[in-house]
Amino acid sequence: MRLWQRILNTILRFIHAVLNIPVRLKIVILLLALSCGAVWWQTHRSMLDAVGGKNEYDEAMRYIEIKNVVDERYIDPVDRSTLGDNAAAAMIAALGDKWSYYMSPNEYKAFQLSSTNEYSGIGMAILKEEHGGFEVISVNMDSPAAWAGLTAGDVITAVDEIDLTDKTLDEARKLIRSRLNTKFVLTLSKGRREIEVDCTGIYRSSVYCRLEKTMAGYVQIKNFEAGTAQDAIDGIEKLLNQGAVALCLDLRGNPGGLDTEVAQLLDYLLPNGKLFVQQNKNGKQIVTESDGMCIQMPMCLLINAETYGEAEVFAAALQEFQWATLIGEPSTGKTRTQETIVLSDGSAIRLSTGTYLTGGGVDISARGGVSPDYIMHNSDPSATGTTAGTTGDSSGTGVTSDDEQLMYALKILS
Repeated sequence: MRLWQRILNTILRFIHAVLNIPVRLKIVILLLALSCGAVWWQTHRSMLDAVGGKNEYDEAMRYIEIKNVVDERYIDPVDRSTLGDNAAAAMIAALGDKWSYYMSPNEYKAFQLSSTNEYSGIGMAILKEEHGGFEVISVNMDSPAAWAGLTAGDVITAVDEIDLTDKTLDEARKLIRSRLNTKFVLTLSKGRREIEVDCTGIYRSSVYCRLEKTMAGYVQIKNFEAGTAQDAIDGIEKLLNQGAVALCLDLRGNPGGLDTEVAQLLDYLLPNGKLFVQQNKNGKQIVTESDGMCIQMPMCLLINAETYGEAEVFAAALQEFQWATLIGEPSTGKTRTQETIVLSDGSAIRLSTGTYLTGGGVDISARGGVSPDYIMHNSDPSATGTTAGTTGDSSGTGVTSDDEQLMYALKILS
């Protein structure tokens, strides 16, 4: 008997058997089939929902299919962990955003240590612990943290009564950075003990000012960390009292810092209007504005390829208000704000989740940074910001300085 005849006979016998079973049993079988179908459909929908929908499910299945093909057919042994890490890294790299990247579990642990110490200032390293606080894992000798009595193993739960339990490492770091030139109180989980940390003794101003012979005030701002704005304002007021008739602000090599410091100094310099905007993926905006008080005098602003972050926001505002002539090199274009998102396996993604816009709505990062009004490069990069021989003569020129960008600014201002 041929194969198709045997299959047909089998199907006919099954139909005959079904037709001859009792009605009550037929109902049970039908209900069982419907139940199985409902379970299958619910499981299928749950799987789709877990990955975000059918398109995401298909993408996940494609990755699994590729991995299986590699496992089965690739000639050399495959390290599945390395394969997964590289696949995840490639996915983030495909965004084309150089500030976003993937970290394996070991890379993330190293990142936590380095990023925590980046602006530690008070002499300690901390890591986020599972209950929400931040565990102190090391304390430097002869530092504000050591003087205050902090020791490894302490868990910090609040800074100046601001609860840290729901904050990320980035948020906690920013909060501590904002206190680095002050005295502040840390709350520890052990017995809800409070200790005062005094950072005033280690504070080093990031602002340097001098009056040039051309009567232009030179103001170098190295970063926008805590205290910078007030130091710059105090320095400018001193220059004005000395008779300064123009200002040359130097942000070359400035890596940015706290948006609150940028806002305070811009508010002092600029008239009423939108200074800058912070925007997230959903379009939610935080607008920072200035009042009507301002400084009206000729200004130049120096920037270069090492000017980035909040320093670019500062430069873009002065340019958009047409309040200063920008001189130097195009800035970096790093005005996206990043967030560290920890994954279930201990790996993490450093992802750009927000961006700065100018008051006029221009995305500084998308534009590729801030472009000066006059683009010029120093022949000797090491001369940037030098203090020797930059005071010039009455025409604003200097015969001994190699800081050509600064000399050009002084010439314009004279």
